[in-house]
Amino acid sequence: MQRSRTRTNKMLRYTIENMTCGHCVATVTKAVRGVDAHAKVRADIAGRRLEIATAAASDGISAAIAAAGYRVTPA
Repeated sequence: MQRSRTRTNKMLRYTIENMTCGHCVATVTKAVRGVDAHAKVRADIAGRRLEIATAAASDGISAAIAAAGYRVTPA
């Protein structure tokens, strides 16, 4: 019998000060998905906000975004 694995996602919200274009969004999304391949990422470029539905720890997500070269603060 195969067990189904359930993911417990939480919503993380960040301000990404230097996220200014679609390329920035793609880079940040790639960084997030490097930590959690199943994360759902929604970006607001004008507001420089990022919402992420993920099962990963917030520290890992914010560290990955920072390592990609972006200033990240919890929103």
